[in-house]
Amino acid sequence: MKEYVVAVVGATGVVGKEMIDTLESREFPIKRLIPLASERSAGSTISFNEKSIRVEELTESSFEGVDFALFSAGGSISEKYAPFAVKSGCIVIDNTSHFRMDPTVPLVVPEVNPGALKDHKGIIANPNCSTAQMVVALKPIYDAVGIERVVVSTYQSVSGAGKSALEELENQSRVNLSGGNYPPSVFTHPIAFNVIPQIDSFLESGYTKEEMKMIQETQKILNDPAIRVTATAVRVPVFVGHSESINIQTKQKITAQKVRELLENAPGVEVMDAPENFEYPTPRSAAGQDAVFVGRIREDVSIENGIELWCVCDNLRKGAALNAVQIAEYLIQS
Repeated sequence: MKEYVVAVVGATGVVGKEMIDTLESREFPIKRLIPLASERSAGSTISFNEKSIRVEELTESSFEGVDFALFSAGGSISEKYAPFAVKSGCIVIDNTSHFRMDPTVPLVVPEVNPGALKDHKGIIANPNCSTAQMVVALKPIYDAVGIERVVVSTYQSVSGAGKSALEELENQSRVNLSGGNYPPSVFTHPIAFNVIPQIDSFLESGYTKEEMKMIQETQKILNDPAIRVTATAVRVPVFVGHSESINIQTKQKITAQKVRELLENAPGVEVMDAPENFEYPTPRSAAGQDAVFVGRIREDVSIENGIELWCVCDNLRKGAALNAVQIAEYLIQS
């Protein structure tokens, strides 16, 4: 089996570490792993396949001889360094938002639109974590009966905001429980024991950038600009795992039982839907798992052709690291 040189940009961050763990757990055929980070983090070490590997400083010449570069270090880093990687003959799989809506860059979830990969010109975009899990659940329904409209409300964990957000939730919770006050610095309001209806900055429309990402990315991935999507993105005091309440209006009538059957046979989906036994997905049950979990499947009593479902996923895995590695796997197998 051919082996590949793989670089991970942002190797010391939350998603970067998850990418490295995913490459290891899925036994991706690696000849050499090159962890890359800022000058500040260079010189530290990471563990991979029972070996300690030194983190190198990211530079314009970091990609010579590299086959795949997984980027997760912020949009400005991808903007600056991805072109150097492509020029070196490397395939970039970018987890930031920078290239997602570029019409020349495919935005890919392998279970949903792998065919888009054939058109890549060296850069492939990973979707937003909340979009990725939703389209995995939508795709079987979309293919079976079509979709007119999607209304989604997200309940997103703090890990989506990085390492400092995880620390803020932990420290704030501890201080609050002891009767103290821990003012927010990562979030606009205290996150411990609270819910914040804002992820990313607000636009003139009143939507946030996160909400518009879900709308636009869903249309691009499903290759359907006519599908109507609206989103409300909310941050909740959960460490790992995004949850979504998804209301779907289909073009043709479909029963909840048929939806359940479609999802049970869909790649990347695990149905957990036995409410009589209190079985439905939660972030704690999804954490550390690769699947997109779906439950609470039912027909919407308020509209024709309406389906409701509850969708939960480990946002660091399928929402980020796993999806990136799956793209690389698809490319080496095709």
